[in-house]
Amino acid sequence: MTFHPQPKPGTPSPWAFPAPERAALGNGITVLHCHRPGQQLVAVDVLLDAPLAAEPDGLDGIAGILARALSEGTDTLTAEEFAAELERAGATLDAHADHPCIRVSLEVPASRLQRGLSLLADALRAPALPEDEIERLVANRLDEIVHEQANPARRAAKALYAELFDGADRLSRPRGGTAETVKSIDRGGVKAFYDTHIRPATTTVVVVGDLTGTDLPALLENTLGTWTAAPAEAGVHAPVTADDTGRVVIVDRPGSVQTQLLIGRIGPDRHDPAWAAQILGTYCLGGTLTSRLDRVLREEKGYTYGVRAFAQPLRSAADGSGRALLAISGSVDTASTAPALADTWTILRTLAAEGLTDAERDEAVQFLVGVAPLKYETAGSVAGTLADQVEQHLPDDYQAEVYRQMAELPTAAATDAVVAAFPPDRLVTVLVGDASAFAEQVRGLGIGEVTVISA
Repeated sequence: MTFHPQPKPGTPSPWAFPAPERAALGNGITVLHCHRPGQQLVAVDVLLDAPLAAEPDGLDGIAGILARALSEGTDTLTAEEFAAELERAGATLDAHADHPCIRVSLEVPASRLQRGLSLLADALRAPALPEDEIERLVANRLDEIVHEQANPARRAAKALYAELFDGADRLSRPRGGTAETVKSIDRGGVKAFYDTHIRPATTTVVVVGDLTGTDLPALLENTLGTWTAAPAEAGVHAPVTADDTGRVVIVDRPGSVQTQLLIGRIGPDRHDPAWAAQILGTYCLGGTLTSRLDRVLREEKGYTYGVRAFAQPLRSAADGSGRALLAISGSVDTASTAPALADTWTILRTLAAEGLTDAERDEAVQFLVGVAPLKYETAGSVAGTLADQVEQHLPDDYQAEVYRQMAELPTAAATDAVVAAFPPDRLVTVLVGDASAFAEQVRGLGIGEVTVISA
């Protein structure tokens, strides 16, 4: 048998997060574009200044219905014809509403970019918003709400947001609205919301892909640049405040064999200088199967299939008044609910007392920084991150700077950040499960006042 020599690795080439170029269209649309040779599937992300906080009173969920309705036909194409045109172009069009804005995402082959942008422009410029389609979307959303109520993870998130934020803050209520508010949405309300908030002057478009031979400025002017509307000023997000007094809320589901855990509070968002260290420390706490939470709760104790810690920006503002949700999430068998919580608090207290190890820090950096070139291999992933930066009022080189910081951060900085992020006495704990099986045990842990509510 002949053995060929084992291939030897080459010299690693330097990598940095792609830097976009900026431009502006005549109608006021801001454009970020990034040429990525070889990426024949072009990604286009559109940010529309229609935050959930702008929804009219009693119509929570209307932004989400509008987002879905944008692909349901235009002034020249029915919903079926619009879908067929997208298919002919090999394109996909998705949209969703979140607290900062409505995001519309188009992916289209570079060879069909003009057609894809034309369809996108028509969807933004003159959506048909047909009454029968609005009624269908409302009915679909009402069905989803029923399923969400039965989903332990979604139910836990709903309860946590309601606990953390004041009832007057849109953050306290489900993103897609409740059954009561969604039932009140009709075509007239959706059209009024579109007319009030969807304007080119407050829209940003991100384009990423292989743009070889493409006169992008002219192409954008001939498609998205044809959209006209009255001038508008960008909205200003209210500061994020929350009550993170340590307490426990049990959403009672009698007979449940598992308990969904969601432990959280609010903390710094990406404008804070400690964000990179916080991401590094949070990864060491609960970012992977070898993190501290999983090592104890999964490997040693066998309580769970996995527990994760994460930071998720909520609303951001240029002045730094935004905040992120800092949380620990997972599920355990019912009998292990109180022991799992006790061990989680022990992990947090030990972390504060002893700190992270250099080995934990090195492993986190190796993954978070080392995997970045693969993570951003597609145009869609680059476009999504650039759009996140716009949405959160961050500079264009932000992501590249975060990776640079993480690669250089000492272990002590990561420890300080994660300890500050998850103080054991300032965490709101939501448990979705059979309260009769563990409520008294949880009260005995001393992690906060315990309240039981119905599912």
